[in-house]
Amino acid sequence: MDNEHILLELDHISKIYGDLHAVDDLNLTVPEGEWLAIVGSSGSGKTTLMNMIGCMDTPSKGSVMLEGRRLEDLNARQLADVRKNMIGLVFQKFYLVPHLTAVENVMVAQYYHSVVDEKQAMEALERVGLKERAHHLPGQLSGGEQQRVCIARALINCPKLILADEPTGNLDEKNEKIVLDLFRQLHEQGTTIIVVTHDALVASCAQREIMLNHGVLVGEQWNDEEAKRAYEAAGGKPAFTGSAAEGAQNGGIAISFADPTKAAKTGDTDAANVAVAAGVADDTDVEPDVTKGEQA
Repeated sequence: MDNEHILLELDHISKIYGDLHAVDDLNLTVPEGEWLAIVGSSGSGKTTLMNMIGCMDTPSKGSVMLEGRRLEDLNARQLADVRKNMIGLVFQKFYLVPHLTAVENVMVAQYYHSVVDEKQAMEALERVGLKERAHHLPGQLSGGEQQRVCIARALINCPKLILADEPTGNLDEKNEKIVLDLFRQLHEQGTTIIVVTHDALVASCAQREIMLNHGVLVGEQWNDEEAKRAYEAAGGKPAFTGSAAEGAQNGGIAISFADPTKAAKTGDTDAANVAVAAGVADDTDVEPDVTKGEQA
């Protein structure tokens, strides 16, 4: 496939903890503008994979390349720059600062990027339909509205890649539809989206799905035949694994898989998670003052 149009390439990546292969020898190419879903049950390796793609963890083996740059060759500051400038993160847990308004929470991401710009933050909230709720605190917003603030925060620095980990896991059906419609709009505008999900409905919105089971790729399917033809015409290859585990997809032909089941994950909001969600460079304990209008 033409390297000029490849945004993300995983080359035989593994994440190993002792005897556990959380991700086992995965190969995957994601072109610019694709919407990909990574599916599987709890413990399948989905979030571990997302963390490696999102510069929050490094592979034990293999290479992660984003726009042709090998992430394992970058130092901590360079990785933080990639995360801030190229990647927008959306999580199941909202990780909003409770005593900051919606617009101030969006501005947190700006603080670590360049200059705090309330007008730009308001425009991001308008894109997600929350301009009228900009000065409300998180506790005054519904779950769906809080997730839309998170999406606005992820968009504020114009990332090339949106990484979303169970983005509808805490939402009811109505708000799930609103969030998925926002992702559709972003995708139509050319944004590359990778969603980690248990939810078959969420996964079916993507152009392509891959399934992991205990860290091993066990299936791939396309939901968009036109996108599949374009991918193959450009020389794109099916995802595959070098793993010899039972059920592993290690041939040249993609195998299909059953729909994943929906399940919830738990976690606690803390300063580090707020920082990572906002694209912050390090695990800082210092909360920025986004009300001052400009970075110090």
